[in-house]
Amino acid sequence: MFDAVDTFVTVWHDGWLLAADKPAGLLVHGDGTGAASLTGLVRTRTGVACAQPVQRLDVETTGLVLFSLDKAVQPALDTAIATGGIRKRYIALVAGRIARGERTIEAAIGRDRHDARRMRISKTGKPSVTILRPLGVFDNATLVELELKTGRRHQIRVHMAAIGHPVVGDALYRGPASARGLMLHALEERLVHPVTGEELLLRTAWPERFANLDAPQGHDWYILKSSMTRPDERG
Repeated sequence: MFDAVDTFVTVWHDGWLLAADKPAGLLVHGDGTGAASLTGLVRTRTGVACAQPVQRLDVETTGLVLFSLDKAVQPALDTAIATGGIRKRYIALVAGRIARGERTIEAAIGRDRHDARRMRISKTGKPSVTILRPLGVFDNATLVELELKTGRRHQIRVHMAAIGHPVVGDALYRGPASARGLMLHALEERLVHPVTGEELLLRTAWPERFANLDAPQGHDWYILKSSMTRPDERG
């Protein structure tokens, strides 16, 4: 396991917001079993009992989760999410080779009636849009950048499986097995601060389980990786 589940890295922290880098294996919300959750850890670290996640990640997905620390800012954050004012970018290693060039995956997502754990492409589901940008090919897998235009449950995992390129390590959607776990990470988030009006660009460090990927110099992912700065661990 590449991540400890009893802690997290603070990427941003002020009086109204906190951005956390969630490790694999940690729930965002408590599930009633007493298991540790990111929300509980944030509340303990900050001393803010009303701290609430603005988004959620699947338990094995790592990366940025934004929290509100003040109930007064929650309506502005909800509006920003609903209107596309918060832009979130992921990286993933997916099965197969994908040619260069941006593409849009636009397919509605609904619940799988035969398996409560899963979501599926459904004509009666909610509209769902993912922007896909291949960054580099590694043997029979491709490192991709993904931007969500909507925020459905399992959206990236469902869309990538639907086009024949499931996320490596995603057993639920028939992705190739991986000793590194689910190869999906929420890397970056852009938003306007709901109180100060500051334009925030929040980034995690490059995830450890992606560190030994190698590709010829000049591939797009080198540009992306080299632009990463160490997270601001204020607070």
